[in-house]
Amino acid sequence: MSFGEENTVKIKKMLLAAVAAGALMLTACSGGAGGDGGGEGGGDGGLIGVAMPTKSSERWIQDGDAVKAALEDAGYSVDLQYAEDDIPTQVSQIENMITKGAEALIVASIDGTTLSEVLQTAADSDIPVIAYDRLIRDTENVDYYATFDNFLVGQQQAWTLLNGLGLTDLEGTPTEGAPAGPFNIELFAGSLDDNNAFFFFDGAMDVLQPYIDEGTLVVKSEQTDIEQAATLRWDGETAQSRMEDILTSSYSDGSEVDAVLSPYDGISRGIISALTDAGYAPGEEWPIISGQDAEVDSVKAILSGEQFATIFKDTRELAKVAADMAIAILNDEEVEVNDEETYDNGVKVVPSYLLEPVPVVQENVEPALVDTGYWTAEELGL
Repeated sequence: MSFGEENTVKIKKMLLAAVAAGALMLTACSGGAGGDGGGEGGGDGGLIGVAMPTKSSERWIQDGDAVKAALEDAGYSVDLQYAEDDIPTQVSQIENMITKGAEALIVASIDGTTLSEVLQTAADSDIPVIAYDRLIRDTENVDYYATFDNFLVGQQQAWTLLNGLGLTDLEGTPTEGAPAGPFNIELFAGSLDDNNAFFFFDGAMDVLQPYIDEGTLVVKSEQTDIEQAATLRWDGETAQSRMEDILTSSYSDGSEVDAVLSPYDGISRGIISALTDAGYAPGEEWPIISGQDAEVDSVKAILSGEQFATIFKDTRELAKVAADMAIAILNDEEVEVNDEETYDNGVKVVPSYLLEPVPVVQENVEPALVDTGYWTAEELGL
């Protein structure tokens, strides 16, 4: 379904705002040690450890490469490690970074509640820690947090669903003459060990709950709590299995799913597989499905009509923000943040810098993702 010229203009404004915010951050935080970049052992600015959760998602590979490049460009050596979603492995990798003499750590945690002990070791060695996109919880030993406005991400996911159903535009403004419904909707959430999952789900439900309360949206499975909707490790196969169970238990009466809230593209692909196996086919009756991260396969699914939308978070800008935070700390410079209230990790409010997410649907794939250089037209099959 098209969201019209008015939505296209609004999307362009959001894109421009996001780019401007990223450029402003880079200008304001561009401290550095100087020198030529290099691999581990190749920079003259010291060693920085970068811990990423997994290579199973292309998103994290891009994040790791981008952080590494930004730090090496500033003259630092980088120890980049992926833990393949295994918590003990990530703890061991961070311990090794500390042993190697890392001067700072940038950590995208697998489980934000399991790093207290190893980060105490870092603190004992005066090693600053930056939480990358996932908040590290239950410790005072995290200095800064680089992420996106995650509550807004959840709201945008919900607005894309409402837009696909013809109820609102992509900023949540009600559509004149919108259909009355009711529409059957099912809810998916991320992994409960990832603090972001709660922000995404809370943001989405902030938008969707009024429509559920008035009966415009109906959750036939009655699974409306995050604990019921959660997907461990954001795993697509887990999501597919749950969607299959929902279809069997709640839609065997001949009713159909009209929309599915999905917090991540990998989960969306699992949902799509379950729907296809159940006999759904892309077209007029195909459900509206949200997503996040603008992964290639899901952008292709948007172009083919299988997925309605994704949320684009330009991780190139996030990587630069995190790198600039580390560099500023090591140079005794002020670290710029724009949020000192939202992200309470259970011990302290972690000073944060939030970047702006952008919803992507068929009509703005090219300006959002190709024109910005995030993906090429060839990669997306355009």
